[in-house]
Amino acid sequence: MTAAEPREVRGLTVRQPHAACIAYAGKTIENRVQPWSYRGTILIHAGASIDKAAKKHPPMAAVVRGLQLEQRAVIAVARIADCHADDGECTPWSLPGYNHFVLDDVTALHLPVPHQEGQLGLWSPPAELVARVRLQLDDDTAARLLGQEA
Repeated sequence: MTAAEPREVRGLTVRQPHAACIAYAGKTIENRVQPWSYRGTILIHAGASIDKAAKKHPPMAAVVRGLQLEQRAVIAVARIADCHADDGECTPWSLPGYNHFVLDDVTALHLPVPHQEGQLGLWSPPAELVARVRLQLDDDTAARLLGQEA
């Protein structure tokens, strides 16, 4: 695959404030019950609901204070680089008993890209949504994450 060829992209809906912590605060672990074999680019889609209990978790509380928590919008692009079962030694963002999806190359978007529908697992975003996200990425980031050149 050359850099000009589009790369497979998936969407991942994440409840707030978890999505904001991925986009803006270095949260490089996403905790999920099910393991996935997919490795590659994902659109971080802030879901419709807010996890109110998570807002009290010290690392998240420090991040979300004063932030408007976007909902129903793509707010970042990232790559799932790995997945491992809870080993008790991951990061402060890890939850015990969950699979930890390791995220890298997280790139927050300057503006949220509205998208009403998401789902709990990985989903295939429409080409139009990927194109709207692409408009906010510089050429190097788009080539690296989306496999698209200007």
